[in-house]
Amino acid sequence: MTNIKIDDTDRRILRELQENAELGITELAARINLSSTPCWRRVQKLQDAGVIRKKVALLDSAKVKLNVSVFVHIKTRNHSHDWFIAFSKKISSYAEVAEFYRMSGEYDYLMRIVVADITAFDNFYKRLVEETPDLSDVTSSFAMEQIKYTTALPI
Repeated sequence: MTNIKIDDTDRRILRELQENAELGITELAARINLSSTPCWRRVQKLQDAGVIRKKVALLDSAKVKLNVSVFVHIKTRNHSHDWFIAFSKKISSYAEVAEFYRMSGEYDYLMRIVVADITAFDNFYKRLVEETPDLSDVTSSFAMEQIKYTTALPI
């Protein structure tokens, strides 16, 4: 991954691709008022630099019956580097964990868990507390309604 200077044309490319990564180069180039070859080169440059990490399909969670989002705040008694590495590896291995952050403030970690129902979350929670030593507080909040969700960065 290299450092890259992103100009206004790159930003327009990134905004378009965040909305629809399936755009062909010809259509993308037309939308940003650029010819195809320079557009393709810019996209390649952004990919090579790691600005565009990967292209994925975004799923409708309700249609795949994963309707419950749970935000889990965690406090730990152990803050050693070795514990953090083992903990991060363990948490990252759980398929239910959609997002995982180390935080400042009252709680040490925040996770967003995506599951089908409360029973599925309870099963996840039991595994979490049984398999992870040194947790001092695990607090969960269930999302009642998703008001805004986007993967697009404000480029």
